[in-house]
Amino acid sequence: MKILIVSDTHRKNDAYFTLVERIHPDMVIHCGDSEGSEYALSQAAGCPVQIVMGNNDFFCDLPRELEFNIDKYRVWVTHGHNYYVSMNLETLKSEARHRGADVVMFGHTHRPFLEITDDLVVLNPGSLSYPRQEGRKASYAMMEIDRHGKAHFWLKSL
Repeated sequence: MKILIVSDTHRKNDAYFTLVERIHPDMVIHCGDSEGSEYALSQAAGCPVQIVMGNNDFFCDLPRELEFNIDKYRVWVTHGHNYYVSMNLETLKSEARHRGADVVMFGHTHRPFLEITDDLVVLNPGSLSYPRQEGRKASYAMMEIDRHGKAHFWLKSL
């Protein structure tokens, strides 16, 4: 199973459309700030799409957060701004552990981040539209469940 993880597209969707055509994911997770593009993003994916509300998603019906299972992994998706992710990740990690999450996915900072420990995977795919990390390359993440049910994670750039 291939899961495409994106965030902070801010209605600039061309890179996203190209990615879903190239990757053909089994699921897409968007960590917020789609800015009204949720219908277009869902229609283009051709697979289940989970999208949360970001701090720039006004007047929408998106959920603030989502919790669901991918295979045996409990996943929590939030944009992250309510957990002070621009300052540090301690509040986010604490909340993820409190919720019993195996994986927490977030956005907001526009900087890719992946940390894998024994009890928690913390993942920010960065931004496809407005990257802020050194080199400013548009980025996304992939989660793949192998035939043995083990999850693997990658950060990628365009």
